[in-house]
Amino acid sequence: MIDPETQPNILALWSAPRSRSTAFFRMMCERGDFQVLHEPFSYLAEFGEVEVGGARLRSERELLAALRETGEAGPLFFKDTTDERYAGVLADERFLAHDAAHTFIIRHPRETIASYYAVNPGVKCHQIGFEAQYEIFEAVSRSTGRKPVVIDGNDLAEKPAATVRAYTEAVSIPYLENALNWRPESRKEWRPSERWHSDASTSSGFAARTRTDYVDVEAHPVLSGYLEHHLPFYERLHAHRLAV
Repeated sequence: MIDPETQPNILALWSAPRSRSTAFFRMMCERGDFQVLHEPFSYLAEFGEVEVGGARLRSERELLAALRETGEAGPLFFKDTTDERYAGVLADERFLAHDAAHTFIIRHPRETIASYYAVNPGVKCHQIGFEAQYEIFEAVSRSTGRKPVVIDGNDLAEKPAATVRAYTEAVSIPYLENALNWRPESRKEWRPSERWHSDASTSSGFAARTRTDYVDVEAHPVLSGYLEHHLPFYERLHAHRLAV
C-alpha cells in the first residue's frame, strides 16, 4: 500500500509484455486527472530515443530527469513493459524509493508467451519480461521497505471494477467508475508500436478475449523453455498480487 501522505506525483505501472497493460493505460487516459506516457523506457530501448514534453531524449538519465520534471507539473502516470532491462532505473535509488510510486501488472507467462509469439515469432527469452519485471519489484521493495502493489491482468479482465477499485485504494487515488469504459480508438501515445495494440484499439473496456489460434507453449520446443525460465519470477510476483 502507498501512504497518501507521501504519495509522489509519478505513478508507474511495470508490465511483462502482453499482460493487458495497454488497456489499463487506456483507462488512465479516460480518467483525465493524470498526464500519461506510454512505454517511454521501452521506446528508448527499441528506437534509441523517446519524446517527452517535446524533447528528444536519448538516455535513461535524460528520461528519468524528464519524468521528474513532468511530474512536477502535475500527476503523471506512465506504463512500461519489461521486455528489456532498464539499468538506469535500477541504479536510481531516489526514483525507486521516493520520486515514483511503482506498481506492477502480471499475467500467466503461458498466456503472455503465446500472445507475444503471435505478434513476433522471433521473440527471445529475455523479452518475455518476468525476470526483468521481478528485478524492478525487488529493487523497489528494498528501497522502500515494503512490497509494491501487484495486480493480475486476468483479474482485470474478469473482475474489472473490483480490481480497479482495489488498485486505486492501494495507491491512494480516487476510484472513477466512468473510466472503466471508453471509445474504441487508436491512441497517438502508442502509434510507434501500434501493431502490438490492436486489441486495445478496438476495445471499449476490460474484457477477456478467447483465442483458439495461439501456439501450445508447453508443447513447443523453444517456447516451453521460455515458460520454464520465467514461471518462477511470475509466481513470486503472483504471491503478492492484490486479492480481489
